[in-house]
Amino acid sequence: MALVFEAPNFESSLKAHYSSFEVKLANAVAHGAVGIIILDDPVLEGIYPFKERVRDLTRPGLHWLEKDGTPHDSFPELKGGASLDLETTKQLFAGSGHTPEEVFQAAKEGKSLAFPLPITAEIRDVQKLADVSSPNVIAKLEGSDPVLKNEYIVYSAHLDHLGIGEPVNGDSIYNGALDNASGSAILLEVARAFSRMNPHPRRSILFVSVTGEEAGLLGSDYFASYPTVRKDSIVANVNMDEDQMLWPLLDIIPFGAEHSSLENVAKQAAARLHLDLSPDPMPEEVIFIRSDQYSFVKQGIPALYPSPGIKSDDPNIKPVEIFKNWEATRYHQPSDDMQQPGLDFIQAAKYADFVYLCGWLIAQDSARPTWNPHDFFGDHYTRKK
Repeated sequence: MALVFEAPNFESSLKAHYSSFEVKLANAVAHGAVGIIILDDPVLEGIYPFKERVRDLTRPGLHWLEKDGTPHDSFPELKGGASLDLETTKQLFAGSGHTPEEVFQAAKEGKSLAFPLPITAEIRDVQKLADVSSPNVIAKLEGSDPVLKNEYIVYSAHLDHLGIGEPVNGDSIYNGALDNASGSAILLEVARAFSRMNPHPRRSILFVSVTGEEAGLLGSDYFASYPTVRKDSIVANVNMDEDQMLWPLLDIIPFGAEHSSLENVAKQAAARLHLDLSPDPMPEEVIFIRSDQYSFVKQGIPALYPSPGIKSDDPNIKPVEIFKNWEATRYHQPSDDMQQPGLDFIQAAKYADFVYLCGWLIAQDSARPTWNPHDFFGDHYTRKK
């Protein structure tokens, strides 16, 4: 049994990495587990309420297939799994000598807490298998430098959302205006801007609209594993997901930048646009593993996910409150549509300028981006030829 956000007190992106299902499942299998039960906790309940997990579990689980036909990132050793709500999770600890509050606090503090539970679990698993197909959409802009045009920057944004689902106030269409029509639109505008440059940027650029992000980063994971160009020719990824164009943009949170020379790229772009850079203000949200740049990181490719920051110079505008309210009322809901109040396209254009400038700086630099010395991700995920 495992808590989702139980992880040591690492910095933001490492904490996110060790909170991922993939890492937890692999660790469970390595220790002889034959099944896994995911427990609820107050942090998870605040970010992803159980009722929404139940709704999402009605959709099929998806894996992309390796060349030999086996599902990628599947664990055949695990014969069954379950997810429990908060009340049932608390009941599990009766008779264990540990209170739920003690367990949750240990997880919050990053303390390892393992002990036997005086219960048994029986899981009945019924599966129905089917093949489905959903494409990534890719465009290429060839660079102008005779040597550097053989290297590529990948811009990514996911083109999927949740489709048609459980009605909310009579509306069953989950539009995904901010998540992630916003990133998809910016991807197209960045491609338009680069295509009009004469000459083109020195390095080549791939604009990749990836599918299946909401199903577990499937499209980006497949592309990063089997790119349409040589994997070692991809020098960096810049990802766009959920532009929160709901308040004036004063700063950028450059997720992943601190692990590579892309941090300097982010600093240069921010300075030119008179924006500040800010650290992850909500590490409990484990943003680093929840969008497509993580797929490239796992292939040893330096990646950057710029997200609008939460600074404000107006005491009447409180971005944290705006975001929390949006997350509670519109995230993965039909109401994330073009009728929602507060959409500010001037701020979206500022964010697009930042994203564009990051790619331009990478494209023009003769030196390719590098991982920082002894960085965990650079060392852990060696580049696969």
